[in-house]
Amino acid sequence: MAIYAIGDIQGCYDDLLRLLDKIDFNKKSDQLWFVGDLVNRGPKSLETLRFIKSLGKSAVCVLGNHDLHLLAVAYKHSPIRAKDTLSPILHAKDKDELLDWLRQRPLFHFNDDFCLLHAGLPPQWDFATAKKMAAKVERELRGDNHMKFFKHMYGNQPDQWSDKLKGQDQLRFIVNCFTRMRLCDAKGRLDFHYSGKLGTQPKHLIPWFDLAHRKNTQLKIIFGHWSALGYHHSNNCYSIDTGCLWGGQLTALKLGKKMHRISIDCKGHRVPNK
Repeated sequence: MAIYAIGDIQGCYDDLLRLLDKIDFNKKSDQLWFVGDLVNRGPKSLETLRFIKSLGKSAVCVLGNHDLHLLAVAYKHSPIRAKDTLSPILHAKDKDELLDWLRQRPLFHFNDDFCLLHAGLPPQWDFATAKKMAAKVERELRGDNHMKFFKHMYGNQPDQWSDKLKGQDQLRFIVNCFTRMRLCDAKGRLDFHYSGKLGTQPKHLIPWFDLAHRKNTQLKIIFGHWSALGYHHSNNCYSIDTGCLWGGQLTALKLGKKMHRISIDCKGHRVPNK
């Protein structure tokens, strides 16, 4: 079985189909690992959700910040934003089925060789802690109290890990790591402002995967979220969001002892603000 990890789609459904044609994807023998952000900003979020859901066990998808935003909007805990392109999902006849399916997706997926997540891990978490923290949020998302979870999900605080974090503060920090982080300071304090190219960030900020003291350096991690970073390999971590939405590329990374990258060029599909 071949496993292909695929970067942020964000509703660029037609490009996804072109990429799958290029890698000659076989639903019966291959598996796709999606790094999250299936939806939003692009033109065909509804078609993207329906298609990936239809793949069944041939597709694994972790949640990204735009996926969580869709759920928060649908459950009336966040207003829809000017740049959002979520309305077709919110008015679809199968909306509830799609949202329930999305709510069951994990934050963290792994096999014996690789880990999959949307954004990053704080330096204080080893593999066991990452699994434990992801499971806490997943229980909230899938349980009867998910409405309460979305009510408290948004916010930039706390921005640093502590074993003393509890309740909604702990859950919010976990979500922000798995779905929003790009850089942090030397002590692991998260930054939520910079999203530009690597090397032009403020001097005190370090990409999360380049922190020398992080406890998860032994993990091979596949992630997306940082489109300005593009394809990047550093310290066992592979960034595969190559900016399809913005006219960059959509990337599939064939996982194995020899990693093989396959990409297609994209025209860019961000829907203009109305």
